[in-house]
Formats: sequence, structure tokens, C-alpha cells
Amino acid sequence: MDDSAMDQVVDGEYGSAKEKSVAGQNAIRQLSQPVKGKLFVAQVLAFLSGVLAIAPYVALVELGRELMQDQMDPARVNWIVMLLVSAYMTRLTLYFVALGVTHFIDLSLRNQMRRQIAARMSTAPLSWFTREGEGKIRKTIQDDTSTVHTVIAHGPIEKLNAIVSPLALLIYAFVVDWRLALLSIATIPLYVGMYGMSMRGMNEKTAQMDTKLAQVSATMAEFVAGISVVKAFGKVGQAHKAYLDAANEFSKFYRAWCMPLVSMSVASFSWVSIPVLLIVNLGGGALMMNAGWVSIYEVITTTLIALVLPGALMTVATIAWSYQLAGSAAVRLVNVMELPALSQPDAPQTPHGHDIEIRGVSYAYDDTQALDEVSLSVPAGTVTALVGPSGAGKSTLASLMARFDDPDAGMITIGGVDLKSISQDVLYSTVAFVLQDAQLIRDTIHNNIALGAPDATLDQVRQAARAAQIDEFIMSLPDGYDTVLGEDTHVSGGQAARIAIARALMVDAPVLVLDEATAMADPESESKIQQALSTLAKGRTVIVIAHRLASIRGADQIVVMERGRIAVVGTHDDLVGNAHYQALLAQGACEEMTR
Repeated sequence: MDDSAMDQVVDGEYGSAKEKSVAGQNAIRQLSQPVKGKLFVAQVLAFLSGVLAIAPYVALVELGRELMQDQMDPARVNWIVMLLVSAYMTRLTLYFVALGVTHFIDLSLRNQMRRQIAARMSTAPLSWFTREGEGKIRKTIQDDTSTVHTVIAHGPIEKLNAIVSPLALLIYAFVVDWRLALLSIATIPLYVGMYGMSMRGMNEKTAQMDTKLAQVSATMAEFVAGISVVKAFGKVGQAHKAYLDAANEFSKFYRAWCMPLVSMSVASFSWVSIPVLLIVNLGGGALMMNAGWVSIYEVITTTLIALVLPGALMTVATIAWSYQLAGSAAVRLVNVMELPALSQPDAPQTPHGHDIEIRGVSYAYDDTQALDEVSLSVPAGTVTALVGPSGAGKSTLASLMARFDDPDAGMITIGGVDLKSISQDVLYSTVAFVLQDAQLIRDTIHNNIALGAPDATLDQVRQAARAAQIDEFIMSLPDGYDTVLGEDTHVSGGQAARIAIARALMVDAPVLVLDEATAMADPESESKIQQALSTLAKGRTVIVIAHRLASIRGADQIVVMERGRIAVVGTHDDLVGNAHYQALLAQGACEEMTR
């Protein structure tokens, strides 16, 4: 099964529960491959620890035999006790050393995985981030790497110990007496059979549960995100109903599934409960003692072994369930670490000038044709505005100009050089971005502004902030430029946009992409942002996605887009009589545009 198929299986596009399970186990093996040798060392230690589990039972039988002798040998008794203590301490030491080794391996592996994920994401196309969404990506980085902890730090040791220890004990029980050994496992087939019946269809039911739980989470997120709107319009009950319906649906499903499951599980566990095991083993042992086949010490020993075996089976079942849960997480991690990266040129070229040429560019995502054979010339030092209704392809075209992704067909050049032939460092020092949703990191304001110029001095940062009309606000804060965003203070959308503009000024890139930078601003902030943008745009090649038509009337060219195509190009005066442009003016569509 290839990686794309693996991704589809886990995301539920196709694939049976068995295929999902196989894909998960393959992914776990792939993730653990770099530490396979170290894990083997830990497993050898765990194996030896498991074998030593028989020491107390051997000691019990031997002590019983010695006590039954007419002449007890104190030296032999002492030797047995010392051997028991030594074996017990050795077993504990081996187990915890093995556990320590696997935890060290897990810590190192997860750190390595996070580094690989970060490195891969830095070269991944923007379309992947848009498709996956922030929540899913965060879950992969944080939750999924933690989920794998179980199968690396605990699984190899606990699973092996849970298998080897009872197996060694069972072998010893047969050494003691084969009849008592069979008696000690007499109820286990009944338990396994009934437990297997209760687990029938578990994979399919779990998948259904995940789907219904996701529906609950989605409706809750929608309810919380839109609470201010629904309250304002008195529709809280209607919005809340969608969440309650999803929650009730999940509750009904869970009860219908779990009630018979619990009943069957309780019935199966009863066959390996302590009272049943004691009755079977002590009762049967007593009959064998009366027949003179076995001694009381042998009965006690095999009875204690019988009490241990079911616990080991349950441990193995629990670990198997943990592996199944971790399998899905492992597949998601593998898919991220094998993300296709944007190609990097073997022989990078340097742009000669800052004009932009778009030639027959087409681009699709999620079966949607976002751009269809778009061609456009953007002369150096000019302002080009992209306008049109939501979904027209404006932001997609702007993102391709910055090579957030590669077009499916056609090419984009800067200074006569294909974007694919420009190194990443040169490209991002040539093109700066100010996006609608200004992304600020949880750091000081100084470091946010100097993100693209880490060696910048405070005076240089303040100069950029003054040009962006944000210095006065920053200096009014108690810690000034040392204020940590998201911790010491929170900023409005307009303030965040001006900090982003100051950041772009620090980069001093000759090409500037503005994606509705004033969309989230109030009128006062918008005025300041427009002043800052005017300063930023001087002498640069500017591509701006317009939020309000009034703000781009002075653009050198206005590109009206509809359904992934360019409808018309011209200045404001040229387009006043154009039907497409008049429609935008009449409807006020530009005030409502989103990506």
C-alpha cells in the first residue's frame, strides 16, 4: 500500500478495518525503524526479566518439598531464599533498565520526528496547510507524537513481559504437574471465546464512534465560534440545537453499542475471576491430593500461576488496543514526514528586474478549478489590484506569485526567471507579504517586526514601526518593544496588520503582495494602514487584493477576476463603463470579499 493509499485509508475514504489496522502497523514499524537496534536491546532485557518471573514459584515448590522432608536442610532453605531474593531483584532491575532505555529512545525519536515534521513543513506547498487546517496540523504535531509514546516507551517491554512471563509460568506449571497445569488454564478458553465474541466488529464500531464524535466536536466549534452572532440575532436555541442533536446521536449510538458490549465483557471476565479460579484450581487440586497425585505446595503454586495468567491476557489485549489507536496516529505522522516538497533548483538563477509575468497559469485544489489559463503582465514599480467576488481566484493567484505552491500548468516569472529556478532565500528576500490575517508569533514585538531581519537594531525596528503607524501604540505599552504578544498584551486586527507592515518594511523586498490587508480593520485603523501601505509601496512592484474599491482607484492596473479567469484589465477610468466592474461597484462586493 503506497503513502497516498495509506492516507486515504486512515482518513476513511476507503478501506476496511483490517486495511486500516495493517496500514497502522506498517506505519509504526516505519517510525521505529531508526531505533530498531536499541529497541531490540531493551526487549532482550525485558525477555530475561519475564523469564525470571518464575523464580517465586520455583522457590515456593522447592521450599515446600524441603519442609516435607524428615530432616530439613537449613543451608538449602537459606540458599533457596537467597536465590529467590536475587532473582527478584535482578528481574526488577532488568525490567526498569529496559523501561528506562525505551523511554530514552522514545524521547529521542519524538524529538527527531518533530524536527523532521518542522523541516518538511517548511518546504511543503501552502495548499497542503489550507487543505489540512490548523487544528489537524496541531493535533499531528502535538497529540499524535504523544500517542506514539505508548508503542515505543511501553509497548515493546510490556507486551513482551506480558507474553514471556505467563508462558514461562505455564511451562513451569507443566514441569510441576501436567494435570495441575491443564487445570490452571481450564477456564481461559471460555474467557477468550466470549471476549472474542464481544470484540467482534470493534474496528467498524470504533470508526463509527470517531465519526460521530467528530460531528459533535464540529458542531460545538461552530456554536462557540458564532456565539456572538447567534446571540445578537436571538438564535441561540437554533444554533444550540445542532450541537444537541449531534450529542444525542452520539449518546444513542454509544449506549446501543456499549450496553451489550459491557454485558458480554462482564460475562467473559467472570470465567477468569478470582472466585472461579480458586474454586476450579483448589477444588480440582484437592481431589488430586486425595488421590495422592500431587502435594499441597504444588497445588498452591499452580493456583497462584492460574491467578496470574488472566491478568497477562488482559494486559496483552490492552496493549493491542493501544497499538491500534497509535496506528492511526503513526500513519498521519508518516504522511506528514513524507510530504512532497516544493522543488528546489539545482542551479539557482537570480532575477534581473522585478517585473512579473504570468503565462497560461492553471491551478486546482479539492477538485475545484481555482485558476484557468490566467495570463497577466505586472511591470516593475507599478501597482496591480486584483478584484472580484469571493472565490474568483484572487488570493490563489497572489499566493502563486509568492510560490506558496506551484501551478498545475503555465509559469510565473520575476525578472524573467521562472519562480522554480529561484532559490527560496532569494525569492523570499525579493517578495514580501502582508496578509489579511496577519500572523504574529508568541514573542516580543521587536522580534515580530525583525523576523525577516534578526540582526536589526532597535532604532531600525522603530523606524519601520513609525512608517507603519504603530510606533506610538507600542511605546504606550509598559514594556514597549519588549512586550510579548499573546502574553503581556493582545492586539486588534488593525494593530496586527500594522505590525505585519513594519515587518515587511524591515525585509525591504522589491515585490510586495498585499492580501486584503485592511479587511479586518476598523475605519480609524484602516486610515493608518492605508498610510503605512502607501509608504511601503513606494518604488516597489505591488500586487494588492482589494478590500474596498475606493482604496485602489489610483492603481496602475485593475484586474477583475471571475471564476478563476481574468474578465477585464484596465485603470479605474477605463473600467467605469465595464459591466463586470460596475457590478462590483453596485453590489459593494469588495467590502465582503474573503479568500
